[in-house]
Amino acid sequence: MVTVRISIRTIKHDDQRYPTVGDWIWSKNGDLIINVSDMGNKKYEFLVAFHELIEVMLCKERGITQEEVDYFDIGYEAKRNFGDNSEPGDDTKAPYYNEHQFATCLERLMALELGVNWKEYDEKVNSL
Repeated sequence: MVTVRISIRTIKHDDQRYPTVGDWIWSKNGDLIINVSDMGNKKYEFLVAFHELIEVMLCKERGITQEEVDYFDIGYEAKRNFGDNSEPGDDTKAPYYNEHQFATCLERLMALELGVNWKEYDEKVNSL
């Protein structure tokens, strides 16, 4: 039986690998690290981590690698126009488009259950 440790960390936004509020990384030993930008709101940070956890497990199950996702995301961010707040995973060309969409659906349901106003949450995410 293979054991996978999952670490979820809140970090300073400037310490993310690229401009994102949530990032998942498979370590060399096969552990999963999810980094979430500090937003000063534990519910918001939980929602980002929840999204990332769903997305990464679906990607793993479907053979979508971290390298494919990173390549797409970093390229997307490099071409981003000023004022564009779109998510790389919302682009239909994203290799993890379906996985991101499903994770977002569950994230929205969880936000509702937690009493989080989606518009306010989204504004906070986009402000970083």
